Order: sequence, then structure tokens, then C-alpha cells
Amino acid sequence: MANRLVNEKSPYLLQHKDNPVKWYSWCREAFEKAKAEDKPVFLSIGYSTCHWCHVMAHESFEDVEIGRLLDKYVCIKVDREERPDIDSVYMSVCQALTGSGGWPLTIFMTPEQKPFFAGTYFPKRSRYGQPGLSDLLRRISYLWENGREKILESSEQIISALQKDDFTEPGEIDEALLHRGYRLLLQTFDSAWGGFGAAPKFPTPHNLLFLMRMHEAEKLPEALYMAEVTLKAMAEGGIFDQIGGGFSRYSTDQRWLAPHFEKMLYDNALLLLAYLEAFQLTQKAFYADVAKRTAGYILRELASPEGGFYCGQDADSDGVEGKYYVFTPDEIIQVLGEQDGKEFCRAYDITKRGNFEGQSIPNRIGKRDAAWGAGDSRLQRLYTYRRTRAHLHLDNKILLSWNAWTIISLARAARILNSPRYMEAAVKARNFISEKMTNEEDRLFVRYCAGEAAHAGQLNDYSVYALALLELYRASFEIKYLEEAIFRAEQMIDLFEDKENGGYYLTAHDAEALITRPKETYDGAVPSGNAVAEEVLEELAALTGEILFREAADRQHRFMAGCVKEYPAAHCFSLMAMAKSLYPHKELVCTGSELPDELISYLRENPAHDLSILFQSAENKKKLSELAPFTASYPISEGTKWYLCENGTCHAPQTDFKKLDLF
Repeated sequence: MANRLVNEKSPYLLQHKDNPVKWYSWCREAFEKAKAEDKPVFLSIGYSTCHWCHVMAHESFEDVEIGRLLDKYVCIKVDREERPDIDSVYMSVCQALTGSGGWPLTIFMTPEQKPFFAGTYFPKRSRYGQPGLSDLLRRISYLWENGREKILESSEQIISALQKDDFTEPGEIDEALLHRGYRLLLQTFDSAWGGFGAAPKFPTPHNLLFLMRMHEAEKLPEALYMAEVTLKAMAEGGIFDQIGGGFSRYSTDQRWLAPHFEKMLYDNALLLLAYLEAFQLTQKAFYADVAKRTAGYILRELASPEGGFYCGQDADSDGVEGKYYVFTPDEIIQVLGEQDGKEFCRAYDITKRGNFEGQSIPNRIGKRDAAWGAGDSRLQRLYTYRRTRAHLHLDNKILLSWNAWTIISLARAARILNSPRYMEAAVKARNFISEKMTNEEDRLFVRYCAGEAAHAGQLNDYSVYALALLELYRASFEIKYLEEAIFRAEQMIDLFEDKENGGYYLTAHDAEALITRPKETYDGAVPSGNAVAEEVLEELAALTGEILFREAADRQHRFMAGCVKEYPAAHCFSLMAMAKSLYPHKELVCTGSELPDELISYLRENPAHDLSILFQSAENKKKLSELAPFTASYPISEGTKWYLCENGTCHAPQTDFKKLDLF
């Protein structure tokens, strides 16, 4: 018999609807029940494509014995992707108590939401010194009945530590912060295989973008070298799907060979940005090819018919991690024939011995044989064959912030790769958000799933969406995108800024109150909402000249400088926003009847992060003068005129683009 989760939309919660556990979703009713029945709360947080979440579910939550033990608790399941605020609060508890974190996240707490024990994955039975869930449930139930005063004392101490004054001494941004971040990455760089630190290795595309930004600003060949070694090694490894495109979550080994096979939308969107940047800086076709294959994966596998993009794909098929992606030589030859099959096996490391549990993950590590290009029909035949295998679970939630990263990457891909279909997909996703993920008050929702938008938008939703709108403006110069970017940034300031201590909270001022109100500054799998807010405010200050955005950007720079100084390499996206303010920056206004080809070509060939651009025409002049008042005095004349300013000084208007100080 199904439990209450049968009524939920989240794929992760629905995976648990048939458990012999009386699950609740996070709701007032669950905590009221815990109070009324004087029971502790068992909170389990995960997501639908999480391998170890599946393992714990199969071992424990599908087990009748565990279900009976959990009857002494009120049990709550949370999809971390739907409720990043709850996940953030209780992940900080786990990290404080155990020194580490991850998913599934397991929390024991009082009916007042006060935690007293935390962990991640627990096996059903104790083993190898690791407590089993069955023993843990019995022990905590006993302590709840017979030693509650210690539990309550512990929970109060945890709450006190979490709720301590979150004031961060503001600082001043300077180039020394950027150089410290660069040197820290240099110290941990794996010169043999790329990436940073030891296995497991994560792509961290925002770190690579920072290195390329440093090279662009200061001509640091070592910075570009680190980025290139990493990007090349990842694209040649098994972490990159050599047949279907797209990247897995992380590599379990140093060489990027054996991935944890789940594929996430945000990883692929951010990695697409990194490969596009590398292509612009080097003009190497290799990076453009990887970018096209990554964009192709997103559009083919993760695009919804309605226009948004789904969260990701599971690592497991038929209950086996990676089974969908591995091959034997006989299989390859069966699909491609003797000659092409043997050629593929040589070029992609498909051997009888195998490189992964007796089978082979296609990869290009150390291979000199020519790679097969993105458009090779033989790769399509292998892809079509692979599609006949048991399908991977698809998490069909549409998350606003992850979709915003995808809009950014596709809009940029359209500009750099000269491919209108990417722009069409980016615009379609933006229109989906506008139509399906906003409420009557024009505020944003976190997620959309099965016809329902839900959960009040959080900082990442507003900040990344504002950045996506700015990217759409830069790709099209349609003024409606600039107008909405300004509106969303103003909302962000009103709803999330900590006016007293600086920075931006994860949740809005009128959001559900949790035991603490998180304020995230470190970059994780995606850049922090505070770092993205910093980037948005700095760009809007440059584009509009408005004091509101200049002052907000300066406040955020000072706040982030205070946060970044402890370990700058963990704040690479913030460092990029600071770079925009620290290094020479130009503002360009183009006036004319239509967008000049010279500008389109320039932006296709150059990253131009030091250049903010407005386009003024007779049709948009009135609106643009409202959004960026300094443009009101620029006349619309016959032909095209260029107005370039740099660091507070404006040059004489030009009619010849090549005479601008951009080259």
C-alpha cells in the first residue's frame, strides 16, 4: 500500500511511495504529529539520480523490519533539489557534527526541528565499524525514552552554534585576492591528468573559467595551461560520453577514466561554458567539437517538449551502475561490422580484458588513433544501439536555476558557434520560465514538475536567472531581456539582501522560517548565489550607470572580499566578478538601425569579459534611456556610430568599428 508520497510530484519522493515507511514530505502536519505523539523526527534528504540514495533505499527503506523500527519516529523525505534551503541547513549540521557531508543525508531531530544526530549513508546492519541503521534506530529510540535530557542539551548546543552571529568582517577587493586564488589552484593542480587534488575528481568548471579569465586579463600562460590540460583530459576520459556526448558527475580515479555515471544538467551547462571559453581563447577545433557534443546531449536527452530542461539521468540501469555505458569488442563489431568495429575498439580502448569490471568504458586516454567527429554516422549507429538497452531513469523536474545556467550556456554557444538552434532553445527555456514558473505577483518558483510549479524561488533562482537574461541580451540585444534582468535584480535586492550584515540570504525575507537562515558564499557544484549576485550587480552597474546597482555591487564586493580572504580558491566565481571591477573595463554603445555584423563577429571571436555593450535604435531609444539614462543624449543618426568609454573616460564617437580601442 502506497504511503503519502504517492501524492507528490518529485521523482525522488515518488521513488519512495511504496516503501513500508510512513513517509511525510516536509510539512507542518508531520511536525505537529511528532509533537502530539512525542516522537523524534527521522529526516532523509536525497535526490533521484543519487546512487547511494538508491542503495540505502533498497537495503533499508524497502525493508519491513526497518519500516517497523521507523514507526517510532515521524519520517520525512526531502528532495534536496526542490528544497535547497532545507538541504543547506541540515547539511551544515552534518558537516559540523561529522566533518563531512553528502547524500543521502540522514538527520535525527526533535519535533521542533532541532537536530541532535547526523550522518549520510548507513547500511542496514553494522559493519566494518560503521553503525547500521537498525542498531541506530533502536539506540536513538531508547535514548529518546530514557536519556532525553542529553539529547535536548545536544540539540540546543547545535542550534546555538548554527545561529551564532553570521557577521563577516567586510574587506576590500584587490588583485592580491585573485592572485592568491590562482596560486592555490596552482598548488593543487594535477600536472599529469589535470584537475585539482586527488580522486575522486570533480570538473569544477567555474575554477577553469576563472583560470581562463586570469589569462585573458593578465596573459598568464600557466593559467591557460592548467585549464587546457584539464579540459583535454576530461574530454578524452570516460567521464565524457564518447558516444552520446555530455559529462558525468565526477571521476572515481585520477585519470578521469571511470566516472560516477549520473549526468546532471548543471554540470553540462557549466562545462559547455568552459569549452566555449577555451575555443574562443585558442581557436582549437577540439574544444568546439566537445562544446557541440555537450550542447547536443543537453538538447537531445534533457529537453522537455514544453521548453524547459530536466534535471539529469541516473547512473544505474537494471540496478547496475554504469551498465548502460560499457561495451565489449564483440558488441562493437556486431553493430559496426568488422573493419569499423575494430577501428573503434582501437581508438576508444574497447578490449576483451576491459577497463571497468570486465567491460570497457569508451575513452581516448593516451590514444593516437584519430577520434571520430561529432557528426560521424558510425557514432550515431552506436548511440542508436545503446538506446535499445534498459533506459536510464530521467529526473523530469525542471529546476529554474539549473535552467538558467543552461540558457546562459546555449545563448553563448549560439553566438560563438554561430548556431541559431541553440538560441532558439535558450529563448524557449526562458519563455517556459516566464509562462510556467512565475506566480501572480511575478515571483519565481524553484521547480516545475508534472504540470505543477512549486516552492518559493530562492537566491540562486533570482541571481542566475538575472544573469541568463543578461546573456540573452548580449546574444540578441533585444531590450526586453535587459529590462527583465533589471527587474529580477531589483527583486533579488529587495527579497534576499541582508541590509545589516551584508550579503544575500538563500531564502527570501518572507520565506518559511527554518532553524537558521543560510547565507552561502562558497562555490560548490555550481557557483554560489552570492557570487552570481555579485556578477549580476557589477554588470548592471556598468550597463545602466545607475547608482542603485553601483552601490549594491560595491556592498557585495566588500561582503564577498571578507568571505573570500580565508580561501579564495573556493570562491572562483566571486573572483571573476571582482576581476570585472578591478581590471580595466570598457562600455560600448552602438547606435544605428540594425546590429552591425562587425560587432557580431567580434563577440563570436573574443570573450570580451572586459566589455559591456548596449545597442540603441530608433525603436528602442525611449526604453533604453529609461533603463540606462546616460544613453538619452546619444542621437540616432544615419549609419552606425560607436561610443566607447573606459574607466570613466569617453572617447570621441567613431563610425569605423576597427578604429575602436578594442583590438
